[in-house]
Amino acid sequence: MSFVDKMLVCRDCGNEFVFSAGEQQFYQQKGLLNEPGRCPPCRAARKAEREGDALGSYDARPRREMHPAVCAECGADTLVPFLPRGDKPVYCSPCFERMRTGIR
Repeated sequence: MSFVDKMLVCRDCGNEFVFSAGEQQFYQQKGLLNEPGRCPPCRAARKAEREGDALGSYDARPRREMHPAVCAECGADTLVPFLPRGDKPVYCSPCFERMRTGIR
């Protein structure tokens, strides 16, 4: 199938942009059925909005609350993503990895 550059209109800014033959071929190879609805600058702006800006004012996923603990293996102060209950040992990341892989 032969592709030819197409002019499309961005649904956000209303400007025309080129949907190149190469992009059309890429879309077909990836199984994408719909043409892009936004121009590249509007796509980039939307992606940045979804991922949060450089200042970190918006996160798509909330940050984990970390809790202080003392590693049961080496005694180092560490932070863990759960509230230690005291009835089970808590390990720092290096010790946890060694315990998990069976390396002592």
